[in-house]
Amino acid sequence: MQSFRTEIENPLVEKDIIELADKIELFHKGKIDEERFRSLRLARGVYGQRQPGVQMIRIKLPYGKVSSAQLHRISDVSDEYSRGRLHITTRQDIQIHYVDLDRTPELWAQLEKDDITLREACGNAVRNVTASELAGIDPEEPFNVSPYADAIFKFFLRNPIGQELGRKFKVSFSSSDRDTGLSYMHDLGFIAKIENGVRGFKVMLAGGLGSQPRHADVFYEFLPSDKIIPLMESVIRIFDRHGERRSRAKARLKFLVKDIGLDGFKELIEAEQKALSQHTVPIDVTSYPPTVPVEINSIPKVQIEDHKAYELWKSTNIITQKQEGFVAIGIKVLLGDFYTDKARLLADLVDQYATSEVRLTLRQNIVIPYVKEALIPFFYKELKKLGFTEVGYNKAVDITACPGTDTCNLGIASSTGIAEELERVLKTEYPQYLEDQDLVIKISGCMNACGQHNMANIGFQGMSVRTKDKLTAPALQVLLGGGNNGNGQGVFADKVVKVPSRRGPEALRRILNDFEANANGTTFQEYYALQGEKYFYELLTDLSNVDNLTQEDFIDWGEEEKYVKAIGVGECAGVVIDLIETLFLECEEKIENAKQSLNDAVYSNAIYYAYSSLINAAKAILISDRQRTNTQASIVRQFDELYVDTEKIPLGTSFSDLIYQIQEYAPSQEFATSYIKNAAQFLQKTRAYRVAELVS
Repeated sequence: MQSFRTEIENPLVEKDIIELADKIELFHKGKIDEERFRSLRLARGVYGQRQPGVQMIRIKLPYGKVSSAQLHRISDVSDEYSRGRLHITTRQDIQIHYVDLDRTPELWAQLEKDDITLREACGNAVRNVTASELAGIDPEEPFNVSPYADAIFKFFLRNPIGQELGRKFKVSFSSSDRDTGLSYMHDLGFIAKIENGVRGFKVMLAGGLGSQPRHADVFYEFLPSDKIIPLMESVIRIFDRHGERRSRAKARLKFLVKDIGLDGFKELIEAEQKALSQHTVPIDVTSYPPTVPVEINSIPKVQIEDHKAYELWKSTNIITQKQEGFVAIGIKVLLGDFYTDKARLLADLVDQYATSEVRLTLRQNIVIPYVKEALIPFFYKELKKLGFTEVGYNKAVDITACPGTDTCNLGIASSTGIAEELERVLKTEYPQYLEDQDLVIKISGCMNACGQHNMANIGFQGMSVRTKDKLTAPALQVLLGGGNNGNGQGVFADKVVKVPSRRGPEALRRILNDFEANANGTTFQEYYALQGEKYFYELLTDLSNVDNLTQEDFIDWGEEEKYVKAIGVGECAGVVIDLIETLFLECEEKIENAKQSLNDAVYSNAIYYAYSSLINAAKAILISDRQRTNTQASIVRQFDELYVDTEKIPLGTSFSDLIYQIQEYAPSQEFATSYIKNAAQFLQKTRAYRVAELVS
């Protein structure tokens, strides 16, 4: 791994990549516990795939902005280490599949040559910061949210407070009250506002999808922009300490806030303020690189052969920009999948004729900003050569779907196969929906809602059904009535009925036919609210009958073989060793990181590394005695009760008083030095106790 040292200029990145390579080697040798290794690689964008022996790599692209150079680099990497296919996610990332685990460090090193990171793209960390794809060009925006999303991304990348959370943490920015960033379904959602000439945000807290969707609470109607980073730091600190860790199903922020209430959460936030290094963090928008359109001296002349097709494309795929004389072009990317040969040509096209960047969208599409209006015919011709002129960008025919059983470990039924079939039904049988953006259809392969099915007007969730003969067939849960009402207000869809997957198209036909006949000009969301869940259940319930299944019903969409319910094969196997010793080794690493941060005068980071070491050392002892370690707060409490109060591990003070100094003292060199020393001494005592227990 020495080559990484000479190829990568950023020492933090170099350290990350070398650490990943070293940990892969230790894992193969059976010297790292499998669960701890999984946590480490997930935090570096390396995700176990459904197919054994290969990985999915998630590339983190903050707010979906990708330069031409970066798109070239990602394409090169995909060709070298994967199969040349790029997948856009609903969080504005790009995923590539079928990557050998051992090659992931060199893959990452190649990406970093164009400032592209894998860090915290997966795992229990702050995930990709998403934003409205029209940020900076949106006619309705009070200001461009991109610099603020960028500042959040940079502040929390590698930040020690967010490296070992109980579950993932998701953040979004919406450029206007239309809330196209979907703030109400995020752990923290920011909606751009201006009050009395001051830039700020409406803040939404503790939303989420999954099997138990929760609408976010309004945390602040208006928070000045220089307060958003300290606020987020406080929220993550509380989530880290009090969030559930034993049960993954209950480990999101939404469950913590639901349990203790919004007022209780605010009290915890207030108690954390002394620990913050900064209470205001001004964001200098002038330092954010401006978007500069390419200077065009002459407009290429083109001949449009099919004017009807061209006009339809313009009506659905051209987006008004607030900058006079420019438009954005929406590219509808079927299922979010495109290939490296087309990606390179697209990168060259925007480099020469737009602004050397594209945006990835929350609906798995691509936006080209800053296209001169006079160049629209030229772009149509060039994009048509690439197969990028599919009509219906962000319209009803633009169905969102996660990868499902194609590659995901958790997929239960196909989402991509049914999405293709439903799009075919819409195009051929309901062409009026090519231009309808009021109908949103989304599909997920399981309850985790990566396809965001439970916030759609019409949603489908992959499931399975069993017959009386105990045969299993792929199925779809039909959800109806969800939608985004703007300004932080959304509605989650109701679960109406479960039908065999092969009947999904017929379910869609019935829903649309009923809507066409009876809605009288209302939106689908309004119509569903008027009719109610029972009405649609009665409309569809006969489709749920599994007594009359045919042979075809046992074959999922896009498949040829009979359906077998299998929630993935396991991720990479390895020799499972002592998790307790692994935790102790990580404590040593954290203390070394703390000392390094102390030397760099980053005192808040030094203190938090020491805090993490204290928690992990206590956790190791509790695990050795088969105690539950649901939350960090419960670890502190139990350690006092079982070891300090009984004088099994004498500290001269309570563990609670020792560790919670982090709340009592502001970050300083003096406190950081003392706290790190205490953490090192605590590690010595706990390891000694563990050794004594083993030999007794």
